[in-house]
Amino acid sequence: MFKNLTIYRIASGWAPALEAMESALMADQFVPCGATQDKSVGWVPPRGNEHDAMVEAIDGQRIMKLRIETKSVPGATVREKAQAEADHIEATTGRKPGKKQMKELREDAYLALLPQAFPKQSSVLVWIDPAAGLLMTDASSQGKLDELVTALVNAFNDLSLVLLQTTMTPQCAITQWLASQEVSDELYVDHGFIIERACELRSADEEKSVVKFNRHSIQTEEVRKHITEGKLPKWTAMSWEGRVGFVLDDCMRLKKIAFLEGVFDDRADDSESGFDADVALATGELRKLIPALIGALGGEFQPAPALNPAPTT
Repeated sequence: MFKNLTIYRIASGWAPALEAMESALMADQFVPCGATQDKSVGWVPPRGNEHDAMVEAIDGQRIMKLRIETKSVPGATVREKAQAEADHIEATTGRKPGKKQMKELREDAYLALLPQAFPKQSSVLVWIDPAAGLLMTDASSQGKLDELVTALVNAFNDLSLVLLQTTMTPQCAITQWLASQEVSDELYVDHGFIIERACELRSADEEKSVVKFNRHSIQTEEVRKHITEGKLPKWTAMSWEGRVGFVLDDCMRLKKIAFLEGVFDDRADDSESGFDADVALATGELRKLIPALIGALGGEFQPAPALNPAPTT
């Protein structure tokens, strides 16, 4: 259900009714790329059935899905077609096209080849927890995150989002955890988390050296030595309460989320109720994990209120 998670705080006061959300997404529903269109972005039913709801309400949570379709033409193919046209012009007129005309020829070649390009589709899940005031997405890249935030703002013009921030940054917290002098097979940290046997350390100097540990004990003097030398954690593998495994990176993103043995034991087998069960079970676990992670990182960061200027006399 969720392999990645980026968490946003929703500005207080945004609580549209389900019907209003449905209408907003219907107005921006997905339409495949046209013949000369290289990208199309829009909303689709999260269940995957054409005529289902655009917003699913399950166990108090709201689930949406954004579809992104792109078409691309290899640059070499565009240049080859444009050059063939340029050669034809030179052969028939005796005049070699200049830079401006070559640019136009490449643009024309791209538009001519675009209808033959094979479209690629990807989807981004959106999960809103109204009670917690959080919006989460499984977008796997910054490009998809940018597309999603743009689509959300276009659909809900009164929606304001900020990335969730904690008092202690993940990088600072992971550094402290890895620098611990405790010796044990597993590194326990607060709120039910365990540091697992994988992490990546990077130096901030000009060399940008990288050290990765995979299926390797990180409770060692070697790891502490790298940290002492100035290498900082880019990510580390973790687990929570023996129920969810994930990778936490330095930007507060959860990646490679895996629900561990036993979590989905009671899941329904039929496809109709399987979606509801997946959503309820996944969000049920993550709704407990997220506040625990925030607690382990010192709590949510609250910016200081702006000071009112002193009145002039």
